[in-house]
Amino acid sequence: DVQLQASGGGLVQPGGSLRLSCAASGFTFDDHVLGWFRQAPGKEREGVSCINGYGFSTFFRDSVTGRFTISRGSAKNTVYLQMNSLKSEDTAVYYCAARAGGCSAYGSSYDYWGQGTQVTVSS
Repeated sequence: DVQLQASGGGLVQPGGSLRLSCAASGFTFDDHVLGWFRQAPGKEREGVSCINGYGFSTFFRDSVTGRFTISRGSAKNTVYLQMNSLKSEDTAVYYCAARAGGCSAYGSSYDYWGQGTQVTVSS
């Protein structure tokens, strides 16, 4: 069975950092990409970032470029989203997702989803 387990969310003050983790299993990582999405209350889900099996990454939001970093663990089955200089507008439930092929900012194109982890940025 395919499983994606997101973790690492929490409450952090503006300017703080969090590292989200997504542990994946049940599919071939070399031909799948893993992406991070987020959904804030009352807003649509939006793509944040994506990384492929070779470590190439892309970001879908200018607002996180330079503050967020995506990476894969040495075993490839874990993806991290390092979030620095967090702002209140980063508050959302963050999801990891996987799809075969290349990165896409469209969540509907992803086949597998984790359960989400809450990130709250507040003083």
